[in-house]
Amino acid sequence: MTRHLVTLAVLLSASVFVAASSVGEAGSGGGLVVHEWGTFTSIAGEDGRAVQWLPQSGPTDLPDFVGRIDCRLKGSLSGTVRMETPVIYFYSPRETTVNVNVRFRQGVITEWFPRPGGASGSTINDAFRGDIAWTNVKVMPGARAQFPVEPKPHHYYAARETDAAPLRVGSEQERFLFYRGIGRIPPPITARLTPDGQIMVGHTHGAALGDIILFESRDGAMTYRAWHTSAARVAFNPLELEGEGASPQAQLQKMLVAHGLYPREAQAMVESWRDSWFEQGTRLFYIVSNEAIDTILPLQVDPQPDQIARVFVGRLEIATPATLRGVKTALEQNDRVKLAQYGRFLDPIGRQLMGSLPEAERPAMGRRLQLAYSSLAPAASTCRSGAYW
Repeated sequence: MTRHLVTLAVLLSASVFVAASSVGEAGSGGGLVVHEWGTFTSIAGEDGRAVQWLPQSGPTDLPDFVGRIDCRLKGSLSGTVRMETPVIYFYSPRETTVNVNVRFRQGVITEWFPRPGGASGSTINDAFRGDIAWTNVKVMPGARAQFPVEPKPHHYYAARETDAAPLRVGSEQERFLFYRGIGRIPPPITARLTPDGQIMVGHTHGAALGDIILFESRDGAMTYRAWHTSAARVAFNPLELEGEGASPQAQLQKMLVAHGLYPREAQAMVESWRDSWFEQGTRLFYIVSNEAIDTILPLQVDPQPDQIARVFVGRLEIATPATLRGVKTALEQNDRVKLAQYGRFLDPIGRQLMGSLPEAERPAMGRRLQLAYSSLAPAASTCRSGAYW
């Protein structure tokens, strides 16, 4: 297949790669090194800006040992951003102890492991702000890994496949500090459809878009286009699906390494989200700027590391005409298998579909949508006794 690919040579320059790898996979630079990756997931409305949705309306994809807020609450939390699976790795030439605090401005921390220590933990307050803190985190390079596992497979475990030092917080051990959340922040990137079918991507503050990938998967066929640009706006022509095609997995890994992750960390991130990132639909991937990450999600590590690298991927779902047609047909045919492919995005996509229909068609389609959505959403009985707040 011919991929619509613009070279990312700027991303992969030797100087950037050497800077990212200079400490070494085992943290041999002589001091504490902290690396973090995560995803900000949103769905674009008709104007291209992120809309409110219920990110946790679908079934959980995490092991039971992961802590979380009361699931009766989390399913009703709406936001513009789902902060997914940030993991914080530590590399040190010797055993050490650190304290870690993360603040999610205009957001709520909804899942975590190990259990937070100290006076804070996960909170919701009047400012819709989440804080999570781990105290006395033991960084144990070379220690024998004794991490919790369950018989059922989870993509959560892929994040362990790195050279980071094992950690212990209280009685719990893990390769990383893990947390998730829901935020009410405007993502820095927008993507809207123009009347002639193009996808117009723009930066809300007029800054450079940097590294972006437009990806589409439809009924088994995939295609993508990668771009590095200093412009604040770029117009994409509709992607042409060509058979089974290929996913941008390797391209994403190179991009993540170029922005500061070690190769095994980049591979672990892509493996963690392989099923979700490349599922049915059209979406835009972009690298969130360091300035935006530190503003939205301030991180404090004590003592101060010699090096910190934080690499977050923005994922913006785009309800293209093809997606709206596919959902409409599936609703009319009561095709639950097809509707399930859109998962947690079905409700916001369905609302866009309703807005595009003639007034006379909306009541019947609305009933179909509500029936389908309620049948796919998890029932209240899925709440587990292990969930806590």
